[in-house]
Amino acid sequence: MHRAAARKDAPATATVTVTGNGRASAAPDLAILSIGVEATRPTAKQAMAGQTTAAEALLDVLHKQGIEDRDIRTDNLSLAPVYTQSTNGDSKVTGYQAGQSFSVKVRDIDRTGQVIGAVNDATGNAGRINGVVFDVADPSGLRAKAREAAYRDAYDKASQHARLSGHRLGRLVSLSEGESVRPGPGAAPGVPADEPSVPLAPGEIEEQVTVSAVYELI
Repeated sequence: MHRAAARKDAPATATVTVTGNGRASAAPDLAILSIGVEATRPTAKQAMAGQTTAAEALLDVLHKQGIEDRDIRTDNLSLAPVYTQSTNGDSKVTGYQAGQSFSVKVRDIDRTGQVIGAVNDATGNAGRINGVVFDVADPSGLRAKAREAAYRDAYDKASQHARLSGHRLGRLVSLSEGESVRPGPGAAPGVPADEPSVPLAPGEIEEQVTVSAVYELI
């Protein structure tokens, strides 16, 4: 009974809660192209046939550029009527537009502009270059560096709070990590593709990690 009362009367251990922020950056080693084809014809059947021909040409040139099947994915396939408005305000169907869009990974990032130019040459007016996003193929290493920086930041903050309050930093009570953030995969939306090889500037990829830590103060 005496021991229980002593524990009950013991003062609670002081703690400090801090948030640490860490960043790490690296040059990208992967380009993700958003490309596609479109065909407008008088009938739906002709439009689909036109886009199929253009898509086959696109896929063929991607393979010739060394892009593997695992790095080519169809994102969307569409067929829609084309309306024309007459002078009296009436709309009527005057044709059909068929299209297909692809997501393509270029793992040899230095050849990205060459791939874009080759796609444009192969598809002509039917080709569409919708954008380019640069990234790292394996972000785990970059995230680990950002996590280390976040932990050091939290520890340094906690140590400073301990000194300012006349304490020493004790054991780590808890540690939690927030969702990592990739604020800037370099992107070039709407890249023009009217040159044999399009010049691009990949920049850097940055990873941000936030941790929350609770330390005892002794």
